[in-house]
Amino acid sequence: MNVIISNERQAELASLDIEVIKSIHGTFESDELIQMFSNFFFGRMILDLTALKNYRDIRNLQKLSMSLDVEKIIVLLPDTPECLAPQFLSRLISMGIYNFTTNLDGVNYLLQNPNTYRDVAHLHQIDDGSSGAGAAAAPVVTPTGNSEGTTLVSNIVSGGSYILGIKNLTDHAGATMLSYLLKQELIRLGRSTVAIEVGRRDFLYISDKELVSTTKDGLAAELLKYRNASVVLVDLNSDGDVNLCSDVIYLVEPSSIKLNKMMRKDPRTFEKLKGKKIILSKSMLTMQDITEFEYEAKTKVFFNLPPMDERQDNSNVLQDLLNRLGISTYTGGMM
Repeated sequence: MNVIISNERQAELASLDIEVIKSIHGTFESDELIQMFSNFFFGRMILDLTALKNYRDIRNLQKLSMSLDVEKIIVLLPDTPECLAPQFLSRLISMGIYNFTTNLDGVNYLLQNPNTYRDVAHLHQIDDGSSGAGAAAAPVVTPTGNSEGTTLVSNIVSGGSYILGIKNLTDHAGATMLSYLLKQELIRLGRSTVAIEVGRRDFLYISDKELVSTTKDGLAAELLKYRNASVVLVDLNSDGDVNLCSDVIYLVEPSSIKLNKMMRKDPRTFEKLKGKKIILSKSMLTMQDITEFEYEAKTKVFFNLPPMDERQDNSNVLQDLLNRLGISTYTGGMM
């Protein structure tokens, strides 16, 4: 079921031949829309951009992108030079918003054929004004978490590194391999990147001598050692401290066996992680499947990550994830 938020394009959107679970009309603050839909389960959201107050200020749309699942949002843009300017479109892409159009034909197409980063990469501007998947002017990523953790991160990472923690919620959900693949992709994009695993030695089985293994007590020292790296990826395992990270993603393999095992260990797992970034890993779920999963688990899915083969080119899906996280546009740190 779909959601429609309309203002100036209300008459056009009313003619869409789709199932609608909720439709609202008018102009709304970002915070109002977040309050209405952050815990509302829907398939796709069609957002008439003129329904967002002060939509010309990209920061208002950025608020939405941080709280709602942008993969489910189709933005209907006003057909104006301002909203069709390359810089405006590039900023949308930097926030992970790939589905935007100016007309109903485009809306209907995107409902059936949602864009990936590869579909819009030619519109993405990098610093020198050319297009591509480089580091665009984009939202600055800042450390999150409790105040104590944020202070600790600031003290340790004085060089400005972005520290991404990766943690398995279900057994063997792929945090180790994802850390390695993200490292390889970021390096390919020209970013100085370090990958660290905590409490295990699984990196020994990957042919990359630059991978770092450490203990829970040694993590802070390793982060200090690599404080000038642009991005530090941390496979947290069960020992890593999430408060040392700028952000954390939680991997869930959505098979019945893995989910049931996880919920038996702690039935309140999803409740405890409300508002956190949950990623479906090794997932073959469709958009409809994800909507049903969210409803049953009473949680939100941040990203749907398909199975990946390290011997194949995974750039498309990895860039989608990096853009969704904002890492590919973060410019702190250098090495």
